[in-house]
Amino acid sequence: MPHAIRFHQTGEPDVLQWEAFEPGVLAPGEARVRHHAVGLNYIDTYHRSGLYPVPLPSGIGLEGAGVIEAVGDGVTDGVAKLVPGDRVAYAGGPLGAYAEVRNMPADRLVKLPDAISFEQGAAMMLQGLTAQYLLRRTYRVQPGDTILIHAAAGGVGLIVCQWAKALGATVIGTVGSDEKAALARAHGCDHPIVYTREKFAERVREITGGEGVPVVYDSIGADTFMESLSCLRPLGMMVLFGAASGPVAPFDCGVLAKMGSLFLTRPTLFTYIAKRADLVAMAAELFEVVSAGTVKLEINQRYALRDAAQAHRDLEARKTTGSTILLP
Repeated sequence: MPHAIRFHQTGEPDVLQWEAFEPGVLAPGEARVRHHAVGLNYIDTYHRSGLYPVPLPSGIGLEGAGVIEAVGDGVTDGVAKLVPGDRVAYAGGPLGAYAEVRNMPADRLVKLPDAISFEQGAAMMLQGLTAQYLLRRTYRVQPGDTILIHAAAGGVGLIVCQWAKALGATVIGTVGSDEKAALARAHGCDHPIVYTREKFAERVREITGGEGVPVVYDSIGADTFMESLSCLRPLGMMVLFGAASGPVAPFDCGVLAKMGSLFLTRPTLFTYIAKRADLVAMAAELFEVVSAGTVKLEINQRYALRDAAQAHRDLEARKTTGSTILLP
């Protein structure tokens, strides 16, 4: 019988349990995927901790890559047109990627090009598609732009640094150590800022000659939000796409007017990929930049799937860089 990581109560990583389970009969429109690799993402810790509540007991994980073992009615000739043996990857719900095998809505799966491995697929779908919508849709980066990305040495950060640099942008990134600064610089970050000893808002103003940046991509949340706003030039856009340090407290929207008629958005990947046509188009652009070598994926940590709790501990302790995968 296959196994999966599940949790019956929210809390610290120890609530994650390795359990035998039965994936069940395929419903119409579903495909059964045998995972070869599973992605680890910070949002997984939000589900586990209860920051993002989910019905319990629950599986966990939103990203994986593998081979289709079987399909339900309507899949081979439906919108997804998938057949057993196809190599696929996905990012998004329902929860349950931390599993050896699972049933998935087929319209959430995309075919993996031959040039991209299962490990790459599992490492890049959620983070890579996030980078895609940040750079190409939420605020479309143009040549000559200067951008600020927090957690520049993380999974999304390293992809954003490389992709933005290829688009002709100057990249400023915050990191937590000199080692992470070197890693970010090696991936296109022009100005790494070690936030543990430098005030990043002051450095951004110095780097931009006092002008500020047109966009800040902030996945940290509570600890950085107000200072991130102060980095923006008039009419700049604050893109709050995560809350690694906790959610941002309610604040007076009049602050946005006082700081230069700023824009604020709180996007999620799942809104951007809700329509299959958008998912397929975004994935195609991601696969293109990875296949061409424009974006190189840094899979710097690998854990056995059954050791997911330790992976969560290391992720939350900020001991990881780049992407992390779990191997069934």
